[in-house]
Amino acid sequence: MGLLHTVASFLVALGVLIVVHELGHYLVARLCGVKVLRFSVGFGRPLATWRVGPDRTEWVVAAVPLGGYVKMVDEREGDVAPADRPRAFNRQSVWRRIAIVAAGPVANFLLAILLYWWLFMSGVQEAKPILAAPDPGTIAAEAGVARGDTIRAINGEPVAGSQEVRWRLLQLALDRKSAQLEVVDARGTIDSRTLDLSRVSTGDIEGDLLAKLGLKLELTRAVIGDVLAGSVAERAGLAPGDRVAAIGDQPIETWGDFVTRVRASPGRPLVIDIQRGGERRRIELTPETATEGGKSIGRIGAGSGAFYKVSYGPFEAATRAVAKTWEMSVFSLRMLGKMIVGEISWRNLSGPVTIADYAGQSASLGLAPYLSFLALISISLGVLNLLPIPLLDGGHLMYYTIELLKGSPVSERVMELGQRAGLAVLLFLMAFAFYNDIHRLLSS
Repeated sequence: MGLLHTVASFLVALGVLIVVHELGHYLVARLCGVKVLRFSVGFGRPLATWRVGPDRTEWVVAAVPLGGYVKMVDEREGDVAPADRPRAFNRQSVWRRIAIVAAGPVANFLLAILLYWWLFMSGVQEAKPILAAPDPGTIAAEAGVARGDTIRAINGEPVAGSQEVRWRLLQLALDRKSAQLEVVDARGTIDSRTLDLSRVSTGDIEGDLLAKLGLKLELTRAVIGDVLAGSVAERAGLAPGDRVAAIGDQPIETWGDFVTRVRASPGRPLVIDIQRGGERRRIELTPETATEGGKSIGRIGAGSGAFYKVSYGPFEAATRAVAKTWEMSVFSLRMLGKMIVGEISWRNLSGPVTIADYAGQSASLGLAPYLSFLALISISLGVLNLLPIPLLDGGHLMYYTIELLKGSPVSERVMELGQRAGLAVLLFLMAFAFYNDIHRLLSS
């Protein structure tokens, strides 16, 4: 994955999130009759400027893409023409000001809902939650988890795939609650396994929780899933459910082993031993030659049986999208709260370098992973902006709430002190996030 690809993926994500956020402010301001002077994507020197609309609003793309703003007519920021005074932001009712300020974060949440809705509609690829044998001494081993157990539900809630298993266990681990797994064992019998999550440490939550618990997914089994019509695999007689046991005299333990042997054998005959329905069979095939990255590789047109695609109708997809956005928002707040009280390390705070890296990685995996990443960052941006920190939308909402309670606006002196404190907090968070980014780069 090249640097240019990573930077481009990051800038596209930033651009979408900033435009959506500021568009929320802009549209609600217009609905409330407030005159908008400028809509800026980015800060600093303008790179492109044009004027649109009856108010001749200035639309700007600026040099520093780490944010944006909507500048409205406001008597606190300079002289305002008499004709524009009724349309000044500061002359609007407190409820209109609240609506305008809250519209930015709300727009980010709505974007996440829309993206998740589309993903649930088009289908999400999931790994089957089939477990491998846990390492001795782990929580999973002590709970009696065995190879071949397939997780069907956690604490009575059905789970569709490995990502949902990871998500549910992470939520329970944060509260140090037990997790009762309903499983179907290798013999097809329904059973239960109880994981004692009270022993989970902070480091376990911050890292790969499933691995720390001893829950290793049996994603690596060389089991045939999809077989493309007209492919080498279909012509040779491979079928979904076949388990590849060996190629020639070399045993095949994992799907990766199988893929490696096939890719290394373009145009060369292979003798494959498979397990099908308790019987061992031998199949001969010759991988076709394909080109990837300038190199010749072998392909047979078969996919892993460890994955499947889950899709939903429009209404259920919308319900799930709203629920997922809500859960992710609450989880973000809980994680932040645990950082503040010291239960979770501040090393989890990520800066633009880490976000750019994730943007590039998700984009390289395809459209669906990239849109899922975009939804997650949009939720994070919405939650961050609602924090009661002056300079952020949440800080302004805090001032307006006080105004509602006391019947008059917060004094300029209090607002000035708040701005300074808010700037200090934001600079600290930015510095810490950059430090974490540099630390991750050096440690990797």
